[in-house]
Amino acid sequence: MCSDFRRAESGTQLLARLEGRSSLKEIEPCLFADEDSSVLGDILEFHGPEGTGKTEMLYHLTARCILPKSEGGLEVEVLFIDTDYRFDMLRLVTILEHRLSQSCEEMVKQCLGRLFLVSCVNSTQLLLTLYSLETMVCSHPSLCLLILDSLSAFYWIDRANGGDSVNLQECTLKKCAQFLEKLVSEYRLVLFATTQSLMQKTSHWTEGPPPAFNHPGEADVDYRPYLCKAWQRVVKHRIFFSKQEDFKTSNQFSLVSRHLKSNSSKKHVFIIGESGIEFC
Repeated sequence: MCSDFRRAESGTQLLARLEGRSSLKEIEPCLFADEDSSVLGDILEFHGPEGTGKTEMLYHLTARCILPKSEGGLEVEVLFIDTDYRFDMLRLVTILEHRLSQSCEEMVKQCLGRLFLVSCVNSTQLLLTLYSLETMVCSHPSLCLLILDSLSAFYWIDRANGGDSVNLQECTLKKCAQFLEKLVSEYRLVLFATTQSLMQKTSHWTEGPPPAFNHPGEADVDYRPYLCKAWQRVVKHRIFFSKQEDFKTSNQFSLVSRHLKSNSSKKHVFIIGESGIEFC
């Protein structure tokens, strides 16, 4: 937050920044490996190959937030940043209709009124979008959740544009990660960001198992960090998604949630139905 902004900060903005955010601890308990950890101000990464349920989980979380409290929702606002241009509004509406006891057009509109959708075509536009969010966050104390799908969308483009310089390749993403940390921390938000498994799994290890294999239930996790260190540093929870290929049911998936500070982890199996995510 720049010095000019601090001087101009009103009482309403101060309230929004420090006290106005609702707790999202109840958003989805299955996602948090450490039940005693705080959620406000946290950054969570959904990691896995394409087609493993990451975006469906984002729709699940979005619906949970924007549904009214009378329908079991949290009745808070969500900002969804779509970098893949794959956001499916019809899918979200379908999930809302299934979860509303009295599904009507007016009720769905009220829910969608708590959703802000932004699309970005490259990492530079993403950075500029993030820089413009501070004023919006201050003026919307009900805005509690940021979603970024996906953070790795521009990885190969940035590598190509950066040439042989790793610093140039990672420059924009590094700034995005630093500003996201600042935004989430200062305004007590929660950020869910997806990343694709772009690196291939190797068949043999010469120097022992990788860190992601050191916890029970994570034997099927294959994690290769490839995004900048600035992003790796700010992530508090990492959730690994995979498809349950050994099951006959084609829509059965699993996730392994890992709290990076406490090293605690949990595994859950879920299915994707017409009404969205259902944990088994």
